[in-house]
Amino acid sequence: MSKDTISVRRRTFVQAGLALGASQAIGAPFIVTALGEEPVKIGMVNPLTGVLSALAQSEVDGAKYAEAEINKKGGILGRQVQLLVEDSANDVGTGVQKTSKLIDRDKVDVIFGDVNSGIAYAMSQVTSEKKVFHIVPGGHTDPITGSNCKWNVFRVCNTTSMDANAVTPELVKRFGKKWFFITPDYAYGHTLQDAFIKALTKLGGTFDGDYLPINNTDFSATLIKAKAFKPNVLLNNMGGLTQINCMKQFTQFGMQNDMALGGALFEMESIKGCPPEAQTGWWDMEWWWNQPKVPEVVKFVADYRAATNKTPSARDWFGYVSMHTVRLAAEKAKSLEGPKLAAALEDLELPPDVALQPGKVRYRAGDHELMPNIFVGHAHPPGPGGKDDVFTVEALVPGDDAAGSVADTGCKMVQPT
Repeated sequence: MSKDTISVRRRTFVQAGLALGASQAIGAPFIVTALGEEPVKIGMVNPLTGVLSALAQSEVDGAKYAEAEINKKGGILGRQVQLLVEDSANDVGTGVQKTSKLIDRDKVDVIFGDVNSGIAYAMSQVTSEKKVFHIVPGGHTDPITGSNCKWNVFRVCNTTSMDANAVTPELVKRFGKKWFFITPDYAYGHTLQDAFIKALTKLGGTFDGDYLPINNTDFSATLIKAKAFKPNVLLNNMGGLTQINCMKQFTQFGMQNDMALGGALFEMESIKGCPPEAQTGWWDMEWWWNQPKVPEVVKFVADYRAATNKTPSARDWFGYVSMHTVRLAAEKAKSLEGPKLAAALEDLELPPDVALQPGKVRYRAGDHELMPNIFVGHAHPPGPGGKDDVFTVEALVPGDDAAGSVADTGCKMVQPT
């Protein structure tokens, strides 16, 4: 169990104890009124330890910020919200076990998770069977809202196909069609590389590459192989600490002088974890904090910084949106029952102060995938905007354009019986 989980529960128990003590001091008949109804419980399973921990923690931070914001405004359906966080430890079996615990023992109304796509998919088997509403904030592998889509599962982050389709034209236009992939050997990596290959070959490109363990540390053999292949672009598809290590070794070998660098995601947490010489390349951001022309974003970033002492990343936004998605669906459904929440959320458009970007952002009915903008641009050492000014957006690609049709995803939604 993570320290964050322990601290959340300890705080909850202390608050409950204080409330109970106050009610008993006044008299037994007042207990029900003082305690009110049970809170709306939301369980979050994320890899708070392991190579993806920084990304996971940001999702938790965003969800906790939204929890406080929602509770301050009266909660969900007049009840306060309680976020219960569990550590999947980047392990499928642990993630499934924690999901079952949250549902069966803690009696949560909703489940969030996991950053690791393989864990998110395994969790969805449990939540679907138990008819519990499930939001995947940041697990990207396509089948979650594609060939293995489920009536109760909605996703905030993009599919790997969306991310690949958004950045591929930019990389080909700027650098060329011969690519080398360094890709993590699990669900996310396989669907991401497949999506890139499909987009690249459509433009007449060629490729080679290696699949490596998700927690790989030594990239020397693969980088030597990449150098011999002489690509126009090296695609670093690794994630978290593994991606950072790959970036460091790439620049230590001086390979930035021989080829361009890019990929789907080089997230703010990872960019900031690299030395300045490795803060480079062309990538997607699934949300970006520096949107001076969108007043809701300017306010959100200022408020978030004041409350948390950090600038929100896309992962913070994932957690934030997930919490508000539950609120919006419950308000529309007037219920927390899984089937009713799912029905309410189909084609629901996020309000501007939750979408936090231009245009219409909605959960597509056919596959339950959020359709936001994709922010395509380049990473760089901190600029005039401060230590978090490490990415410049060059293009906004609408999610609908990158996603293709529902039929393309392979999703055939089966409603609960």
